[in-house]
Amino acid sequence: MAMEKPMISGEETGVGGKKAKWIPTKVKAEDHVVVPDIDPTIQNPDQFLEDYTSNMVFSPIDMSKPLWEMHILNMKTSDAESFLVARFHHSLGDGMSLMSLLLACSRKASDPESLPTLVAPKKSKVTNVLWSLVARVWFIIRLMCNTFVEVFNFLLILCSVRDAATPLMEKPIATLSPNKFIHRVISLDDVKIVKNAMNMTVNDVILGMVQAGLSRYLSQKYDSETNSKLKRSLENVSLRAAVFFNLRSNKKIEDLAKMMAKLSTSRWGNSIGYVMIPLWMRSENDIFEYIRRAKTIMDRKKLSLEPLFSYVLLKLTVEIFGSKALRNLAMRIFGRSTIILSNVAGPSEEISLFDHQISYVAASVSGFPQALIVHITSYVNKVIINLGVDLDVIPDPHHLCDHMVEALQMMKSAAEEKCSADLNV
Repeated sequence: MAMEKPMISGEETGVGGKKAKWIPTKVKAEDHVVVPDIDPTIQNPDQFLEDYTSNMVFSPIDMSKPLWEMHILNMKTSDAESFLVARFHHSLGDGMSLMSLLLACSRKASDPESLPTLVAPKKSKVTNVLWSLVARVWFIIRLMCNTFVEVFNFLLILCSVRDAATPLMEKPIATLSPNKFIHRVISLDDVKIVKNAMNMTVNDVILGMVQAGLSRYLSQKYDSETNSKLKRSLENVSLRAAVFFNLRSNKKIEDLAKMMAKLSTSRWGNSIGYVMIPLWMRSENDIFEYIRRAKTIMDRKKLSLEPLFSYVLLKLTVEIFGSKALRNLAMRIFGRSTIILSNVAGPSEEISLFDHQISYVAASVSGFPQALIVHITSYVNKVIINLGVDLDVIPDPHHLCDHMVEALQMMKSAAEEKCSADLNV
């Protein structure tokens, strides 16, 4: 695959303290494609995949050539027949940009000659003009009020101390970094059962699942703690998560050509902001409470300009003070939270890449000062949970992931019971 876009075929340079910029260069595919020799009789290919992707964290990406790599792993695991591990420097683009790149390089699995179908943004329906005006004024009032409150809270967090020590964060900030990546594939249909029963969004259910899983994990850790000084109640635990927001006007995957076009409202690159949210850490008897709490806080964040404020803050910092100041500010901001949460919606239909049908798409990121990074991606009828953890802090990431999956199953069972009860009324 030879790409000619400056973002992919360029090198970033910033010598002598000057502002970094992209320069054109030639792409040699052999310098970017890695095909390791893998023992065909390997006993545990799933473990090998985890170790391989985790070890990539310890080998910095080569900055002397275009900032991307492709690793082809010809081995079968419990989830797929073989793997393409793509590694990109984040300066190339965010998750939505890279997902658009994937679609541009792929074809429909059902029709190898056709490009994947892109979901068009919904057009708002024309309603009563007077009512529309009243609704818009009310929207602006709520937006301004929420923005004032959320930005004020954001600045307070920036000036405050970081989250209290928990089993999710027990090391000095300078040493925290994910060095183990695992994933779990679950059913999107299970998520939608809960979504429909609660009349909420998929993202509300996902955040509720994460909160419930973390609560169960911490509760078990505290229950087994023998040191009375470290033993705590969940009610006394205060955790925050940094959640990334897509700032593009169209939240769906865009056509790559449109993203590359000048003056595009869904431009290629990093167009993401973030918000700080308090996580609901409780031992709830009502499993739906985690979802309700998630919806309440996220609805307020969506109806504010906090994501845009955070984006502008970082952009102005790098433009005025340079990349070093940006790194320091980012470390301070993200160091005030325990977890990073991010999700990217993937293709809604099965696709193939170079005549190989894709089974699932997982994503993660490294370099943040957290011991836990949770990335959620979707692909057709699957949801992929990807955890990046610091093993010195969270030595049992599979156990933590089990708690999240079990929480979703509890929500699904409760949703099915709720639907049955509603039908019997």
